[in-house]
Amino acid sequence: MTETFYELLRRQGITRRSFLKYCSLTAASLGLAPSLAPTIAQALETKPRLPVIWIEGLECTCCSESFIRSAHPLAKDAILSLLSLDYHMTLSAAAGEQLRANAHETIAKHKGNYILAVEGNPPLNEDGMYCIYYGKPFVETLKEYAKDAKAVIAWGSCASWGCVQAAKPNPTRAVPIDKVITDKPIIKVPGCPPIAEVMSAVVTYVLTFDRLPELDRQGRPKMFYGQRIHDKCYRRPHFDAGQFVEKWDDEGARLGYCLYKMGCKGPTTYNACSTVRWNDGVSFPIGSGHGCIGCSEDGFWDKGSFYDRLTNIQQFGIEANADRIGLAAAAVVGAGVIAHAAASAIGHAGEKDKSTRTEEK
Repeated sequence: MTETFYELLRRQGITRRSFLKYCSLTAASLGLAPSLAPTIAQALETKPRLPVIWIEGLECTCCSESFIRSAHPLAKDAILSLLSLDYHMTLSAAAGEQLRANAHETIAKHKGNYILAVEGNPPLNEDGMYCIYYGKPFVETLKEYAKDAKAVIAWGSCASWGCVQAAKPNPTRAVPIDKVITDKPIIKVPGCPPIAEVMSAVVTYVLTFDRLPELDRQGRPKMFYGQRIHDKCYRRPHFDAGQFVEKWDDEGARLGYCLYKMGCKGPTTYNACSTVRWNDGVSFPIGSGHGCIGCSEDGFWDKGSFYDRLTNIQQFGIEANADRIGLAAAAVVGAGVIAHAAASAIGHAGEKDKSTRTEEK
């Protein structure tokens, strides 16, 4: 039987106290109540490590590059402890037929109980010949490896949406994996690349609770894709105050003003970038002075220039400063007072007229 995560930690000299602390931190990173930490502990104590087969189609390997930079937990802990990563063409020491044999052994040994992680997408044109995997079209390998999987994880925007490979006119007919795999539950973890800690947390959740996390209508984990980047962005106060960068490297840019006018898609993009961030929580594009391009949203690559300003966001802060907002609010209040006074006057006049008619009778 495969060794459990807890057994491995104990063998490495990790104390029970440290293990429970890890479970509490894991619950927090997943957005779960502290009361669920014992549930995580029990799962990691009793369940064998999760078998994972990770395959790559049309992609640039940025998802793998992001994953190995996970800090909570460290990628080495996720790969060597939480997961039984039996196949990964980029990270595995083995190669060629020896590596391929590992995948087939895992499928046979853990039929119905392994996770298929897919990075990149399958091209369908010319019978799939634009992406060859061990001498045959990648789309065939995708179907073969997904057949007996417990669930499928679509890493990144390539696997989730198609990404730039599917950009118009899409000569290879690259498609997201849910256009090919239709009989398995699929967790979409979009982004170009997705955030490392989000990737680790999704796998940890599946291992701990033996089920998929709650997904939104597009198949993304709500715990990480339930809010817009704009909602938690540290530049949001400047947006609300009507303070914007007007051109690159102007005074507003140096003061860290909102990048909305420079084409930032944060107000329409759902992801955890502004809270979790990359590189051990150090930065994300907006923190580096560049607007969000909406890379976790379907079709972002075909929606015009990344620097085209959003035109359908009408709320406090857009094209207005605090004084103008205040005047507008005062005008609304004033109009309300006048309307109320008019209504009261009409009401009183009606009551007086009714009283007069009663007296005349």
